[in-house]
Amino acid sequence: MPLAAALTPRAGTVPAARYSGTLQRSGRTDIMREIVLDTETTGLDPNAGHRVIEIGCIELVNHIPTGETYHQYINPERTMPQEAFAVHGLSEAFLAQHPVFADVAAAFVDFIGDATLVIHNAAFDIGFINAELARLDRDTVPIGRAVDTVRMARAKFPGAQASLDALCRRFEIDNSARTNHGALLDAELLSLVYLELIGGRQPGLELASAKREGGSIQAERPLRPARPHAPSADELEAHAALVSTLSDPLWRR
Repeated sequence: MPLAAALTPRAGTVPAARYSGTLQRSGRTDIMREIVLDTETTGLDPNAGHRVIEIGCIELVNHIPTGETYHQYINPERTMPQEAFAVHGLSEAFLAQHPVFADVAAAFVDFIGDATLVIHNAAFDIGFINAELARLDRDTVPIGRAVDTVRMARAKFPGAQASLDALCRRFEIDNSARTNHGALLDAELLSLVYLELIGGRQPGLELASAKREGGSIQAERPLRPARPHAPSADELEAHAALVSTLSDPLWRR
């Protein structure tokens, strides 16, 4: 099911110290932070002048969604091709009301910190993000920081469709709200798909909850009657025959 009820979109206004690969406030270094990221763009190729128009991010800590999100619409400072508008439904007039990338770059970079990025078709989104960062002479994001869920899905299900919609159907994740592509909604759905791809939705959630509450996890198991261990008549007869062939057997002492 979607995480929408648990997620509160933010516009990247939190301090940079909060968003690093390990959670600085706890002083621990064994906490894995990941950012599930998606973008919407004006086209398919940043080298052809196409721009990022929306970024959506979901924070995971030890594979569990924290409720922290980043969501930003961006003015691309260019026209919107009709074919792109048909995909995401974001018009020039709507985007003109929002900041340009230069005005939100710092907040975005602060949010992702040095966390691993979980992306569906990572080369596409990283390519666009890096094109925007390069325009501002900012450090780009190494592709090695990304976990590509398209590759994960193709390795896990060879020959099967690996689109986000197809994976939602496979894992019975409700994507009925996805009438158009949207960066935050797609990141939300991808976070659920990712958790399924790595072995199950929200692994360790019960354990983490029990630790926070100082309790223990109780497994509900049905009681089973004790199994009978007395030998049958046939087994007794076979045992006696075996014993009769032995010299001074222990059983006759």
